[in-house]
Amino acid sequence: MAGFMIRLFVLVLVSLLFQECLAATFTLANNCDYTVWPGVLSSAGDAALATTGFALETGQSKSLDAPATWSGRFWGRNLCSTDSAGRFSCGTGDCGSGEVECSGGGAAPPATLAEFTLGGGGGGMDYYDVSLVDGYNLPMLVAPQGGSGGDCGSTGCVMDLNGVCPSDLKVVARSSAGAGEGVACKSACEAFGSPQYCCSGVYSNPGTCTPSPYSQLFKNACPRAYSYAFDDATSTFTCSSADYLITFCPSTTSQKSTAQNPDATGRQHSSDDGGCPMLILGDDFSGAAPAVARAAALAATSLASLALRGQFEPPYP
Repeated sequence: MAGFMIRLFVLVLVSLLFQECLAATFTLANNCDYTVWPGVLSSAGDAALATTGFALETGQSKSLDAPATWSGRFWGRNLCSTDSAGRFSCGTGDCGSGEVECSGGGAAPPATLAEFTLGGGGGGMDYYDVSLVDGYNLPMLVAPQGGSGGDCGSTGCVMDLNGVCPSDLKVVARSSAGAGEGVACKSACEAFGSPQYCCSGVYSNPGTCTPSPYSQLFKNACPRAYSYAFDDATSTFTCSSADYLITFCPSTTSQKSTAQNPDATGRQHSSDDGGCPMLILGDDFSGAAPAVARAAALAATSLASLALRGQFEPPYP
């Protein structure tokens, strides 16, 4: 029994040690010449990250850790201010919380969205995309850092669509002088509410909901981004054991993603273990690829969980 308790203690210790290894890090960077207030929304049933909204001045970045099986989205808000009553609001991407923190509120369309499902695919693969289905407000690029497996490609919309947005989709901010400037571009669904644009009713399947002239405009400008609800084939990307750099107003030279690509914080990402211990019950995983190392950590964590629940008996008294 004493030997079993020692092994159980080691398993629990390994489980705790590998919590950081199992996490993905999202780094949000602002390359715009104005302040951006990123918003963060976890999917139903997933824990909120350390913050759900914050400010990024030009040139600033902020990193957030997420659990290995987290799902949620990020977006940028701009033209934000606080009124005399202390209520915070934004001209685009507002989440309706009245505060900088979104606290469970999502982006009011139109807004460019970066969407993630971590560990949701075969072999723990991550799924991610940049979506214009709810319209567009800011240029955005998602670049995996140090990943393996899948295609691990960069995706996003680096073009300023506000300048080419059709007048019937354009959101205009009026100045005190009465002049208007395009600050966002609605989707055709948001603008017109028609089932054929919203892929609803009889149009709720890929066979009947096809690209419209409006969604095709988005697709031509940003070929890797989702332009309408069933745009999966060219717009969903996969990667394993990666961190992710999300850049607002990216430069066209920042689109490369390699195993040795520094993020906006100057931290060097690599395909090694990130400094996490890789010795698991006598097996050394220090030279393993990230996917192997994290799989080993997941196995150790699962064994610890089973032991704690009493799901297996000690092999000896």
